[in-house]
Amino acid sequence: MNVPVPAVVVHHDRPDAALATVSKLLNQDVAVRVRVVDSGSRLEAVAALRAGLPAGVDLLEIGANVGFGPGANAGLRHWLAEPDDASSPVAVVVPHDADPHPDCVGRVVRALAARPRGGLACAEYGPGEDWRPVVDKFFGGSFVPTARGDGWEGVDYPHGTLLAISRGFARDVGLFDERFFAYCEEADLGIRARAAGWQVGLVWGAVVGNGKPPRADVARYLQLRNTLLLLQKHFGLGTALARMTYEVGALAAGRDQPTLGVGLGDAPRDPIAERRALRRATVLALRDFTRRRFGGPPVDLVPV
Repeated sequence: MNVPVPAVVVHHDRPDAALATVSKLLNQDVAVRVRVVDSGSRLEAVAALRAGLPAGVDLLEIGANVGFGPGANAGLRHWLAEPDDASSPVAVVVPHDADPHPDCVGRVVRALAARPRGGLACAEYGPGEDWRPVVDKFFGGSFVPTARGDGWEGVDYPHGTLLAISRGFARDVGLFDERFFAYCEEADLGIRARAAGWQVGLVWGAVVGNGKPPRADVARYLQLRNTLLLLQKHFGLGTALARMTYEVGALAAGRDQPTLGVGLGDAPRDPIAERRALRRATVLALRDFTRRRFGGPPVDLVPV
C-alpha cells in the first residue's frame, strides 16, 4: 500500500486493552496509522492511555461516553477530511480490545480495495469459530454457523470487531447511525450499503479476536432496544411490534433470552440475580424503544 491504512480505535475505560490493540495494529504486515478516540473515560484511564501511546498515535478525546458508532464516526471524519490523493481509500475501525492477527488488516483492506463497488468488509471472528453475520427480518443482526470459505464472501453486514470501510462508500452512504450507541450499528450500515449497490464481505483468512464482552444486562438492553430500532427502520413498524409482542410473551412465560454479555460484575455468580437483571433489562429496552430513547443505556443500568 502506498500510504498507511488509517485505523480508528474506540476506547472507553480500558487503557491496558487499548494499548495492546494499538500495538497489534502497529505491527501488521502493512503500514497502519492509528488514531484512538476516547469516549468519555475516567481521568485516570485517559492519563494511563496517553502515557502509554507510542509516538505518532493520535488521541482524540470526545469528553462523553458516546458509544462505539459515534466514537468511530468521530475518527472516520478526520480521515474523510484528508485529500484523496494523500490518504488511504480504505480505513478500519476496531474496539479497544480487538486482537487482529499480524496479516489481518492487510488482507481485509486488499480484498475491499480490489472491488470497485466494495463498501464494507470485516475479518473472520476467531480463531476456530466459523460464523457468518446475517440479518434476519425478525431477530435482526446475528451470527450463524457456516462452512468455512476462502477469501472474500458476501455477507449481510460486517461485524465491528474489525471493520473496513471504503472512502467512496462513506461519502455515498454515510457513517454509523449514532442512535444505536453500540450493537446493531454494523447491521444497519450493512443494510444501507447493499440497498445502495455496495458490496459487503467477510474476508476468510483475516482473523481477529475479541476481549471481554460487556455486562450481561447492559448487552441485553442494547441488543434488544437497537434490534427494534433496526427492524422498524428497515422492515417497518409492524415488524418491530411483532418482535415486541414476542418479547412480552417471553417475559410472561419466564423464558430466558440469550445475550452476548457476561455476568454482572466481579462478584460471585448468582444465577437468580442475573436472570432478574436480564428481565429488567428487557423491560427497560421495550420501554425506551417505545419512548424513542436511544443513545447509551439508562443511568441505573450502567455498571459502576
